[in-house]
Amino acid sequence: MAMQDLVESLQNFDMDQLNDVNNIGSWPIAVKVIIWILAFVLALVGGYFGHITGMQGELAKAQHQESSLRQEYKTKYAQAAHLDAYKKQQKEMKESFDAILRQLPSDTEIPGLIEDITLVGLKNGLAFSSIDLQPEQTHEFYIEKPIKIVVTGTYHDLGMFVSDVADLSRIVTLHDFTIVPAGGQAKKASQGQDQGEGLLKMVIQAKTYRYKAQS
Repeated sequence: MAMQDLVESLQNFDMDQLNDVNNIGSWPIAVKVIIWILAFVLALVGGYFGHITGMQGELAKAQHQESSLRQEYKTKYAQAAHLDAYKKQQKEMKESFDAILRQLPSDTEIPGLIEDITLVGLKNGLAFSSIDLQPEQTHEFYIEKPIKIVVTGTYHDLGMFVSDVADLSRIVTLHDFTIVPAGGQAKKASQGQDQGEGLLKMVIQAKTYRYKAQS
C-alpha cells in the first residue's frame, strides 16, 4: 500500500508546485526523496569533478617543476663537469685584465706619454702646433684623458704617425680627426725648409685611459 500511495502521490502532484519553494513542506514524500537524491547526486558529481580539476592543476604544476628541476640539474651538472675549465678561463681573464691595466698610464705617466707621441711625430717628419690636455671624462670603471693634437705634414707622414701612435705600448686611441691644406706657412720639421706645397694640417684627438679604483 505504501508503494501504491507513493505512486499515486506522484501522479497527483502538480509540477507547478515546484515553483513554490516556500511550500516545500506540502510536497509529497516521493517528490522530496527524488529531489534529495538528485541534489545528492549533483553534489557528488560536482565534488568529483572539482576535485579532479584541482588534482589536474596540481599535476601540471608538478610536471612544470619537474621540468625546471631537470633543466637546473643539467645546468649545474655541466658547470660541475667544466669547473676546472672555468677556473682556468677565469685565471686567464684575470691575467689579461691585469695586463690591460698595466697598459693604462697613471697620472704621473701622462708627461711620458706626451713625450712618446711627440717623438713619434718628429720621427715621421711632422711639425707640432700644439698638444693640449683636455678635461678628464669619468666612466664607471675607468677615467678617460683626451689629448688634442695639431700637427702638419704630408699625407703619408700623417698616416705613418697615426699608425705608430696606435702601436705604442700604452693604450692610446685616436678620434675625431680633421685634415685641411696647411698652405705655404708650414715647414717640414725633418727638412727645415718651406714645404707649403702638399702639406696638410691635421687636428686629432688622442685618448688615453687609466683604471678607476673602486672605493
